[in-house]
Amino acid sequence: MTQLSHETVETAIRAHVDPHYETDLVSAGCIETIDIEGNKITLAINLGYPAKRLAPQMTLELTERLRRLPGVESVEVQVNWHVVSHAVQHGQKPLPGVRNIIAVASGKGGVGKSTVTANLALALALEGAKVGVLDADVYGPSIPRMLGVGGQPETHDGKTIEPLHAYGLAVMSIGFLVDEDTPMIWRGPMATSALQQLLQQTHWGDLDYLLVDLPPGTGDIHLTLTQQIPVTGAVIVTTPQDIALLDAMKGLKMFEKVKVPVLGIIENMSLHRCSQCGHEEPVFGHGGGQRMAQKYQIPLLGQLPLDISIRENADSGHPTVVADSTSPIADKFRQIALATAARLALRPKDRAGRFPKIVVEND
Repeated sequence: MTQLSHETVETAIRAHVDPHYETDLVSAGCIETIDIEGNKITLAINLGYPAKRLAPQMTLELTERLRRLPGVESVEVQVNWHVVSHAVQHGQKPLPGVRNIIAVASGKGGVGKSTVTANLALALALEGAKVGVLDADVYGPSIPRMLGVGGQPETHDGKTIEPLHAYGLAVMSIGFLVDEDTPMIWRGPMATSALQQLLQQTHWGDLDYLLVDLPPGTGDIHLTLTQQIPVTGAVIVTTPQDIALLDAMKGLKMFEKVKVPVLGIIENMSLHRCSQCGHEEPVFGHGGGQRMAQKYQIPLLGQLPLDISIRENADSGHPTVVADSTSPIADKFRQIALATAARLALRPKDRAGRFPKIVVEND
């Protein structure tokens, strides 16, 4: 009878590379327990990102891998997940009830940032995470229409306002407080004050992730968000076009200066596929996002096509992830969402709340 060892089992687990961590589960710190009783192996995995739909497949793959070890008679694998708070900028504390704030930025308008934000949020929610979306584009709020939600927010305590809900998401936007056709003619301080109120005076409840859809550029709102609000990470949305990449690089540099980690780049509209003949063409150029990722040594989280269905679904208030959940495009959004969450899970955890305050009193 072959004697199983902890090292043998761990080596077998290391051979399984998690597609979202892009490393093995041992290196990612996801092994909760490895129990060996005779020729029976019991393995418990705890992922740091939501994996409601991924867990069964991972359980099957790890079970089959361990069963191939010599002498193994029985294998039991449990794959769980738990999202924790991660470190924010120095001097900031996580928002109560919100474990992680992810800023979604573009630098340039018209690259599909809001559409990406809505679909990423929905993809994370479908994986089991508790997710909120803050529409920080006070000049041109589009999240309400994309998520098909509207109306006046309510308050239950007179101090905080309740977010509206769409597809399981907690949503807040200046668009709920003004008419859709009313222009927001505000100077920078008014816009930043509105952003802070929307963020801090909304009763978000218990959230794993709050995605903040930023306006284009690197102006006052961005500085307020990165300097006065606890942000755990940012993603940059761009197209392959050189002009869009130039602005995206400015956004990336802004986050670097204020010590907000950039989790990766999302290249939108990377390839157009004709709905009539199937011909594929890089309308906005080719490989721009990949080159930017290599230059700044950050991940390319994924590439999304230029497809009319994405625009139609967003305009109708039913984003692709929920309108066509089994489509290849919805799967791309899901993969990018999980890659984003996994990159965040590899960041240092928040330790501020783990230590009691020490008060020294003089007698």
